[in-house]
Amino acid sequence: MGSEGRSRAAAVVQSLGWLGFVLVVMLLNALLSFGNDWPGIGVVLRPQLAPEACVLVLGLVVFAHLRGRVPASMCSTWAAVFVLLVLVRYIDVTVPAVLGRPVNLYWDGRHAWQVLLMAWSGQSAARVLWTGCAVLLGIAALFLIVRCCAVWIGGFSSVRGGRLWAVLAGMALPVAFHMWQPWFDREGRPLFADAATPAVHRAVLQWRDAVSPARQALLLSDSPVEAFARADLAALGGGDVLVLFAEAYGAITLDDGDLAAQLEDARAVLDAAIRRDGREVVSARVVSPTFGGGSWLAHSALLSGVDTAPAGTYETLLASDRPTLTGHFARHGYRTVGWMPGLQMPWPEGAYYGYERIADVHTLGYRGPAFGYWRVPDQAAMALLHVQEFDSGREQPGRPRFVVFPTVSSHAPFRPLAPWVDNWAALEHSDAYDAATHAAVLAEPVSWSDPRPAYVASMRYTLTWLAQYLNERASPDLVLVIVGDHQPVGSVTGPGANWEVPVHVISANARLSRTLRERGFIRGVYPAETALGPMHALTAILLEAFSKLDGVEVAVDD
Repeated sequence: MGSEGRSRAAAVVQSLGWLGFVLVVMLLNALLSFGNDWPGIGVVLRPQLAPEACVLVLGLVVFAHLRGRVPASMCSTWAAVFVLLVLVRYIDVTVPAVLGRPVNLYWDGRHAWQVLLMAWSGQSAARVLWTGCAVLLGIAALFLIVRCCAVWIGGFSSVRGGRLWAVLAGMALPVAFHMWQPWFDREGRPLFADAATPAVHRAVLQWRDAVSPARQALLLSDSPVEAFARADLAALGGGDVLVLFAEAYGAITLDDGDLAAQLEDARAVLDAAIRRDGREVVSARVVSPTFGGGSWLAHSALLSGVDTAPAGTYETLLASDRPTLTGHFARHGYRTVGWMPGLQMPWPEGAYYGYERIADVHTLGYRGPAFGYWRVPDQAAMALLHVQEFDSGREQPGRPRFVVFPTVSSHAPFRPLAPWVDNWAALEHSDAYDAATHAAVLAEPVSWSDPRPAYVASMRYTLTWLAQYLNERASPDLVLVIVGDHQPVGSVTGPGANWEVPVHVISANARLSRTLRERGFIRGVYPAETALGPMHALTAILLEAFSKLDGVEVAVDD
């Protein structure tokens, strides 16, 4: 920039003064304090202070004051760093909203291309091209805007150098407040936005842990599946196995007197349905690695036998080669199926588990109306699972099934809840739920402040369709493992609730039930009051029960 140009810039800066400086800083702050406009991939402005914007502006102000000017190359570099942080923040607030979890640099990076292909499947090449160009142009425009802001700040700080300490104080105070205490406004929102740089640091650590066998060995507990690598599944007699993760089915349904009383008759109906055809149920409690949400931590803990409660272990597990129950059953000739009615988006993590088939909301064949965000009622999902996989093995007959089915109808806020359908066969068609009933269900109010009535209704629904399925459709040799994934949200449990969940194993296999009783299970639908241990400890118990025969020692690796 020539002397004449710098003079004109200085004149403009002097004319706008502090007002211009404040407006520029507000713009930069907004670029690093936005949030996700859920549900979706858009952003929404938030009245928060961004610590990193303060730090970057402060650094530019100090440099301009000490050097008298800011070179154009430095403004470009500063703008590039700032735009990079904006992109990191966008990813950091968008991925959890879309995928339900924070971004994992190692795992998501490996599958980013496949995810993009899935997201754009069915779109025209022209639309994909225009969208890509629009994104690149948007990033370029953002860079130019931020660079102009950097030039402005440099010019202002050079001209107004005598007021440096006022600028320093104004920029440093928000940073200090962010570091020392989480101030809140009247609506309970933090006055300071979460920084974006910790996301970069977290991603680097995840990458390090994922690619380092030594770090994996340090972070991950041993997998019992390895110990049973040479053990067969003879105790199952070739029967199908269904692991059903009952969403939000927590020990509160047993420990809270009011909830237990409201569910007593539904449990009695389930117990009667179990005993009707010679089946038996044994029950226990385990401690879930999560509470009120984060179901995937419970799923992965049971399927791998690895403790996923410590922070970072879940992400490290997905990038490891730890064996899974899915792989163990596959090696013994089972067809392995992940029946995922709640899965509505690409799921690159599914590759870790090694399912032969993953059926999500788009591919499991449901043709009825959507019931809220989760769309597919559990009863309908079970009906479709039975027809496609259990009913004489319609897909690949002759092979037993190992199916993992996480339910969704009892997910918070527990409404809308689909009505009960007596005719299971009707659930395969689009007219299973009539329009008037569907509209009435959708009109039921949702309450986050008092969700207990809706929670009870969702639990009754779960117990009812399970009982009816066992009465009318289940094969006699089916082994049904029902595991609560976690306790419901705190507005249901109240403060101080434990993290325990019920486990029920239902089968007509007397030897299987006896082995489980030897490991702490008790007969009936009511488990003992003491938990057997953490969720991942249940994996070894089940493997032993599935493998053990009378008078026969289980052969495992040393």
